[in-house]
Amino acid sequence: MEYGTVFIILAIVFGLFMAWGIGANDVANAMATSVGSKALTIKQAIIIAAIFEFAGAFLAGGQVTKTIRKGMVDSELMASTPELLVYGMLASLLAAGVWLIIASFYGWPVSTTHSIVGAIVGFAAVGIGMDAVHWAKVGSIALSWIVSPLLAGTIAFLLFLSVQRLILNTDSPFENARKYVPYYMFLVGFFISLVTLFKGLKHVGLEVSASESYLIAFAIGVLVMVLGRYKINKIKFDPEKDKDFHFTNVEKIFAILMMVTACAMAFAHGSNDVANAVGPVAAVVGIVESGGEVTQKSAMPIWILLLGGVGIVVGLAMYGHKVIATVGSGITELTPSRGFAATLAAAITVVLASGTGLPISTTHTLVGAILGVGLARGIGALNLGVVRTVFLSWIVTLPAGAILSIIFYFILKGIFEA
Repeated sequence: MEYGTVFIILAIVFGLFMAWGIGANDVANAMATSVGSKALTIKQAIIIAAIFEFAGAFLAGGQVTKTIRKGMVDSELMASTPELLVYGMLASLLAAGVWLIIASFYGWPVSTTHSIVGAIVGFAAVGIGMDAVHWAKVGSIALSWIVSPLLAGTIAFLLFLSVQRLILNTDSPFENARKYVPYYMFLVGFFISLVTLFKGLKHVGLEVSASESYLIAFAIGVLVMVLGRYKINKIKFDPEKDKDFHFTNVEKIFAILMMVTACAMAFAHGSNDVANAVGPVAAVVGIVESGGEVTQKSAMPIWILLLGGVGIVVGLAMYGHKVIATVGSGITELTPSRGFAATLAAAITVVLASGTGLPISTTHTLVGAILGVGLARGIGALNLGVVRTVFLSWIVTLPAGAILSIIFYFILKGIFEA
């Protein structure tokens, strides 16, 4: 294929750029609750995210990638003109990356899934034709944007109600926290192990049956619970600390739990969102390596997952602080117990979505979960001005991705077909 090497180099550069944008905008979401509730400093959050986002992207990033890459556009319509698909995928990466940087600059937590889906739909509808887009697939993805914040919000609301009932609104909250928090830790260990086992280990060469997965996840959950209990038992009650804020000692216990959920959320996020950066890269590499053949399936080379993981981590470290501020403290005031409920709810929702291959938006899920926790304390606990800005930025994301992608598509086409 003419310009094959140039296309692959561009795909790598644009893919890294897009992954950088995901790190700057989306990973900030995964870490925002921990930083906002002061369970972690920003430096600790970046280190944790670097390790677990990378692991999630590398070990469990294969499943969702298929939906983004193959489900959106009818590749058979491009069998005779594979270069159009290459221009389109390159334009989509560049468009989504540019929009993410604009959003991160203003501190808007937008959806990388929205950005890339909007970009792919934009180039396909204009560059190839309206019938090239699988509108039913786009519809199901659009539906997940409503379902995921609602689901996460409901789970977070119920989780926080259980925390209030079992721990905060009791006569001895500290003792009850020591008693019940390990069970919440079990839930975190169990759910995150499940997502890894169900969708992550196939391309590492480990095949595990469903019943074995549940058993292993249960065992890991128990292990997390035992380690958590050991750590919690070391915390001593300090009556002085409770003078200003009645739950300071209790929140110390939840801060340990936040460390666990932060790792879990970073892993779940890496596994779900790396697809947005590496899917189009894999499509371009597949077309070039097969000499212009547009295939429905192309293997995900390990080096592309590595590329996505590295880009995500660098983006977070360099530019993640603005979005962390919006999500972590702008929407509602977070404490470790509230942050835990939001993060675990978001992680459970991501697990459910990853299992079904739905490319949900981690942003929408987490913001939905934070809204759920805020609502558990009454509507007055929410900063409705920030909520409005966040919702508006979500609405703008799809058309912004599409318009930028159409512009870049025609620029690339002009350059290579001149």
